[in-house]
Amino acid sequence: MTRSRFFLAAVMSVALSPLGAQTATSSADTAKVQQRTLTIQYLRPQDQRGINVFETPKVAGAEYKGFALQFGAAFAQQFQGLTHQNTADSVFQAAVPAVPGNAGTASVANKNRLMAISNGFNNATANMYMHAQLARGVRIQLTSYLSARHHNETWVKDGFIQIDESPIDIGLLNTIMKYTTVKIGHFEVNYGDFHFKRSDNGQALYNPLVGNAILDAFTTEVGAEAIVQHNGLLGVFALTNGEIRGNITRPADRSPAVMAKLGFDRQLNDDVRVRLTGSWRNQGSAISNTLYAGDRAGSRYYYVLENYQATESAQQYSGNINPGFSDKSSSYMINPFVKVRGLELFGMVEKAKGRAAPNTNPVREVNQYMGEATYRFLQGEKLFVAARWNQVSGDLGGLNNDIKVTRGNAGAGWFIAPTLLLKAEVVNQTYTGFARTDIRNGGKFKGFMLEAVTAF
Repeated sequence: MTRSRFFLAAVMSVALSPLGAQTATSSADTAKVQQRTLTIQYLRPQDQRGINVFETPKVAGAEYKGFALQFGAAFAQQFQGLTHQNTADSVFQAAVPAVPGNAGTASVANKNRLMAISNGFNNATANMYMHAQLARGVRIQLTSYLSARHHNETWVKDGFIQIDESPIDIGLLNTIMKYTTVKIGHFEVNYGDFHFKRSDNGQALYNPLVGNAILDAFTTEVGAEAIVQHNGLLGVFALTNGEIRGNITRPADRSPAVMAKLGFDRQLNDDVRVRLTGSWRNQGSAISNTLYAGDRAGSRYYYVLENYQATESAQQYSGNINPGFSDKSSSYMINPFVKVRGLELFGMVEKAKGRAAPNTNPVREVNQYMGEATYRFLQGEKLFVAARWNQVSGDLGGLNNDIKVTRGNAGAGWFIAPTLLLKAEVVNQTYTGFARTDIRNGGKFKGFMLEAVTAF
């Protein structure tokens, strides 16, 4: 941890300094600002230029000059000011087990007693990126979490090769690769569009607010993915192992995960951009399907609605809902996105079905809805305000068979530089339909979050 924190301090100092001599404008009337020169092709910039970039565009973005190596990083620090409450019944359990032969009795404690929390700083989080240009249109990416809520130690998030141009000069292959991107390795699953906007550990610059989705479809898996884009139309097909780790044991309990996405993304004129996609994913069986529990960074809202014995890393999904589809799952998500000058509107409709192992468990269903509005203004869109409504309902199993969780966020942000962002939000989340013996019964948390982000 000492080395990680030293690196975080270094990241902040670098982010506050000029990152290159190249200048660019986000629109015709935008003042020139210093930005880092990209040396790796077909790469989403880690700074402000990466906002509202979804699938990697079929534009090189950098001149090929042979082998190149580029490092980047992202750092985030939050100040949390949240309070929480619940109405769950007291459920007593042994806090200190009695020792056999000891005349004393075990002490007991209420497992539905909430953790006492107050205003303060959360642990800093950071990502490190390594990009290598191996050939024209062929690159490798490696992302590591240097410090995260769930893994305080350095942890590799992903590593994959991306091919955007044919390494063999054959006419047919050149034509195919003009419209196609291929990914092979361990990569972020391209299910839905929200994973392109959400905060990813230290990389929180793309997210206009602090929190992510309640039902957070984000994970990394091993496999291959093909993206085809032409004239605003796009199609994605992926085949993966369906789990966050590679494993070859218990083959009878495993099957591949299949994912597909169709949509269009078109700039209608200088002021209007329209995007609409539909994603579908299915897996027949798994030992540990982690589509909704694959974020090894953890939630932004620390300890909310958690038991008094909770720890930062073990209870890393505070405020989220995990439907528990660890064995079988099938889901789809529809995402509309419209940008009219500085106004951005984003939506989500998601339905998911699945079950936990063993296969005798019933199939359950959960639904998620989201609406988000962001307005960016001033030269270079340096300032913005944003609001989001998010709701999850459905069957979590047992007595929690008709639950509803609703979250409202509103906030604002300021890009001090293309690599440095300050933002704040107020949040209010409520829980209904949970069993009286569940700690989330009558649950509610609210308050404010402040976050500083640097990414390059």
